[in-house]
Amino acid sequence: MKTLKNTILPIVLATLWISISEFGRNEFLLKTYWTTHFENLGIVFPSEPINGAVWGLWSLCFAIAIFIIGKKFSLVQTTLLSWFVGFVLMWISSGNMGVLPFGLLVYAVPLSLLEAFFASYIIKKLS
Repeated sequence: MKTLKNTILPIVLATLWISISEFGRNEFLLKTYWTTHFENLGIVFPSEPINGAVWGLWSLCFAIAIFIIGKKFSLVQTTLLSWFVGFVLMWISSGNMGVLPFGLLVYAVPLSLLEAFFASYIIKKLS
């Protein structure tokens, strides 16, 4: 029961927060940036249900990484390290492939920092 309360619950709740944050940011706030950028590349922005499922898996993996990082570092350190691992590296690879609309980073950077902070906070408080 202790494992459920101190490990599984924080990871599940952080996963839910990350998923909601990602969906809200990319579906409601930044969808136009994404679709226009992909149209300009001559490709269709991937928004099939399988893509949503993969982002759900990414959210779970991100929450697990935050949980592991949080065992060794403070809240601020966990937030910054997990943000770097989860977002900065993703943006570098997406930018390298030419599919990242750099104009959205003005919005994505602060919102992703908030996402990483609240996920870290959930995990630190509940584990």
